[in-house]
Amino acid sequence: MKIKLLLVICLSFLLFACGDDRQDRIASNVQSADYRINNLGQKLDDNALRNATILREYAKLLAQDKPDLSPLLVQLSRDASRDGPMFQGLKQRLKTVKEQPQVLGDIEAQLYETENLMAAADKNLFNDALSDPINVIADMSEGKLARVNAIKKPQSLQANGAEDNGAGSQLVGNPGYGNWQTGSSGTSFWQWYGMYAMFSAITNPVRYDRWSSRRDYSYYNDVGRNRYTSPQQVKSQDNLAKKTNKQFANKGGFKSPYAKSKTGASRMSTSSQKAQKAAPFSGKSSYSKAKSASSFRNSKSTSSRGISRGK
Repeated sequence: MKIKLLLVICLSFLLFACGDDRQDRIASNVQSADYRINNLGQKLDDNALRNATILREYAKLLAQDKPDLSPLLVQLSRDASRDGPMFQGLKQRLKTVKEQPQVLGDIEAQLYETENLMAAADKNLFNDALSDPINVIADMSEGKLARVNAIKKPQSLQANGAEDNGAGSQLVGNPGYGNWQTGSSGTSFWQWYGMYAMFSAITNPVRYDRWSSRRDYSYYNDVGRNRYTSPQQVKSQDNLAKKTNKQFANKGGFKSPYAKSKTGASRMSTSSQKAQKAAPFSGKSSYSKAKSASSFRNSKSTSSRGISRGK
């Protein structure tokens, strides 16, 4: 009996192993992500994305009106090219999947990341994500340039009960432009990367705990974060939220900045609408979701048959 039981267990294991094609899916996804990212880069080279064109034009127009902001505007306009932090972020994540997949975690985490990369390289999703730097420039123009894919600033602030964090507020929280630095007092403030340091001279410091509860809408924080954040960056964001939650446990509590989506999006592509509806960082690939759904259906079917036999 023991031998038969052992044979059954071994056979079951072999059947399960044969049915697990996640490694093949990862290889296929990496090829697809590589192709899509290269294709996206070509579209940026050809100026074939609408918002990339707007971003370049807005930067030129505001530089004419406010030449003192030219260095910052030149840096922001780089997002309309391969050199921008958004595109470079995708390239770096693809390199990690190819060369150091183990740092992402187990095979499920690797598969999940490849699916996110493929989605992030969608030209429509990327085009929508460019609305953040565009709207930063629009806000700095003091109304002379219109926002895209978002309602007007006064309406957005009112709808979300948000604080006006000034120029660059749409980019706060986005690891492509800066990071949260914790001082000796334990309070975290947003620190711009060197190339965006000019924002620090024209806006007030942004404190993490206040920003978390009073932030306004931005594409990255409310729609694109799921796709345009590496697993390591997600971990850093989650750790900061946990640490701040403990810090404010006896001071009225703390709400994660992503606990509730903000109002403010307009005219988003179908790709972005789907991304907004997706559960944030579920950690489950489409493979696992399909397996779970199949197991649930099978369990219901078995249960139904069992009840029928009981009658």
